[in-house]
Amino acid sequence: MARVIVFNQVSVDGLFSTPDGDVSWAHRNDPEWNDFVGKNAGGGGRLLFGRVTYDMMVAYWPTPAAAKNDPAVAAGMNNMTKIVFSRTLKDVAWKNTTLVKGDLEAEVRELKKDKGEDIVILGSGSIVAQLASARLIDEYQLITVPVVLGRGRTLFDGVEGPLPLRRIRSRTFENGNVLNGYEPG
Repeated sequence: MARVIVFNQVSVDGLFSTPDGDVSWAHRNDPEWNDFVGKNAGGGGRLLFGRVTYDMMVAYWPTPAAAKNDPAVAAGMNNMTKIVFSRTLKDVAWKNTTLVKGDLEAEVRELKKDKGEDIVILGSGSIVAQLASARLIDEYQLITVPVVLGRGRTLFDGVEGPLPLRRIRSRTFENGNVLNGYEPG
């Protein structure tokens, strides 16, 4: 059975974007962090996006600039299977991308039945919140970036009631980022 994994960066105050959707604060490049992200973001599985994150990703990863600046990550992003949930997109042009307009929870339940690769959510805060509420996420890989935003969006806007989690891993990086992995518990 495929697992649904969230891989997202959050600020010390628990936000994943500024009020206007900016996530540039999360990019803290250094060799150790870049190597980790290159080997682990996506985990070799399928990527799942909402429209906003898809628009941001497709604007960069299939470009010559991405191929020059981040060749290994760009190749991985461009070759991976991508699933985009959107009611407003008419079509998708990025290689290996499928557009899904159906019910998010029902479609993800079907995707989880696959014996294939895991499904990794990058960004896509509203998708994370909806799937967390439906208890369809199997693992949260949350990277705390040492910055306070003060205002913005959490990954869990609209999640009702407690969502108990248990930590299954932790790692600190030279750039100050801290990865904590959680499973529902």
